[in-house]
Amino acid sequence: MRYTYTIGLLSALALMPANAALARTAHLQVGVGSQYDTSHVYVDPDKVDSFVSSFLGTFGGTSTKQVVVTVTPTSSSTTSQLLQTPVGSVSLFGFKTPIPYPFGAERTGYLVTDMDKAVATAQAAGASVVVEPFPDPIGRDAVIQWPGGVNMQLYWHTAKPDYAAFDKIPENRVYVSPDAAGNFVKAFLAFSQGKVVSEDKKAAGVEIGRPNDTFRRIRIDSVFGKITVLVTDGHLPFPYGHETTGYEVPDLAATLGKAKVNGAKVLVDAYSSDDREAAMVEFPGGYVAEIHANSVR
Repeated sequence: MRYTYTIGLLSALALMPANAALARTAHLQVGVGSQYDTSHVYVDPDKVDSFVSSFLGTFGGTSTKQVVVTVTPTSSSTTSQLLQTPVGSVSLFGFKTPIPYPFGAERTGYLVTDMDKAVATAQAAGASVVVEPFPDPIGRDAVIQWPGGVNMQLYWHTAKPDYAAFDKIPENRVYVSPDAAGNFVKAFLAFSQGKVVSEDKKAAGVEIGRPNDTFRRIRIDSVFGKITVLVTDGHLPFPYGHETTGYEVPDLAATLGKAKVNGAKVLVDAYSSDDREAAMVEFPGGYVAEIHANSVR
């Protein structure tokens, strides 16, 4: 019955004019809370333990027990565990088999209250469903794509999870082209019922590794947490664009010190811009993260 209902709802929405479909789902809040949103990290199986040690050593927190499961709708095998820290969570995968397409390209997992409603709401807002809902060992999942080519995973658990709120809410860092930025923001706001909290059309280029230039930066808050939209021409020096998450910490220098001691590399030394200090770090296994702290004036 669930499958039949899903197809019926999605088919009906597909036949409705865009504005009518959006109005049909606009009242639905499908998000749960930022503490249930995770960064998806894929590393080689032999790097999993060193990543866990380095990441938790840098930010604190704990890991669930590592299990070997199938988390895709087609045959595959991966180690899987959830790292929970005061400043963000990571869903960590160490695939023992080739990774089925398009997995590995999604940046985050967002917990939703109802998978069918979440998918319908995302579609009505302008997202494409690149992986239709499928069962996993503890619930259901789907992968959607926003204008600009931004992939995100939606998930729903059979047993309702109960996680503590973050001390600092991490930011999802999204790089999009100028021609896609408006559509991305419009679509995500409609889905999340969030709001734009700031927009700077001449943000300092040092934030994208180009200190002599400027770019457009948009910041969004919603029940899913924070998103920073970086609108660029794609002329980005390494490692900009490889990071998917920015982690806010109370003391950047102290955190970078912990990162180094725990086997991470500082790729971009600390710099100041827009009332924050920030740096770029690479953890064992190749995961790149932005780390920042609010500047004290």
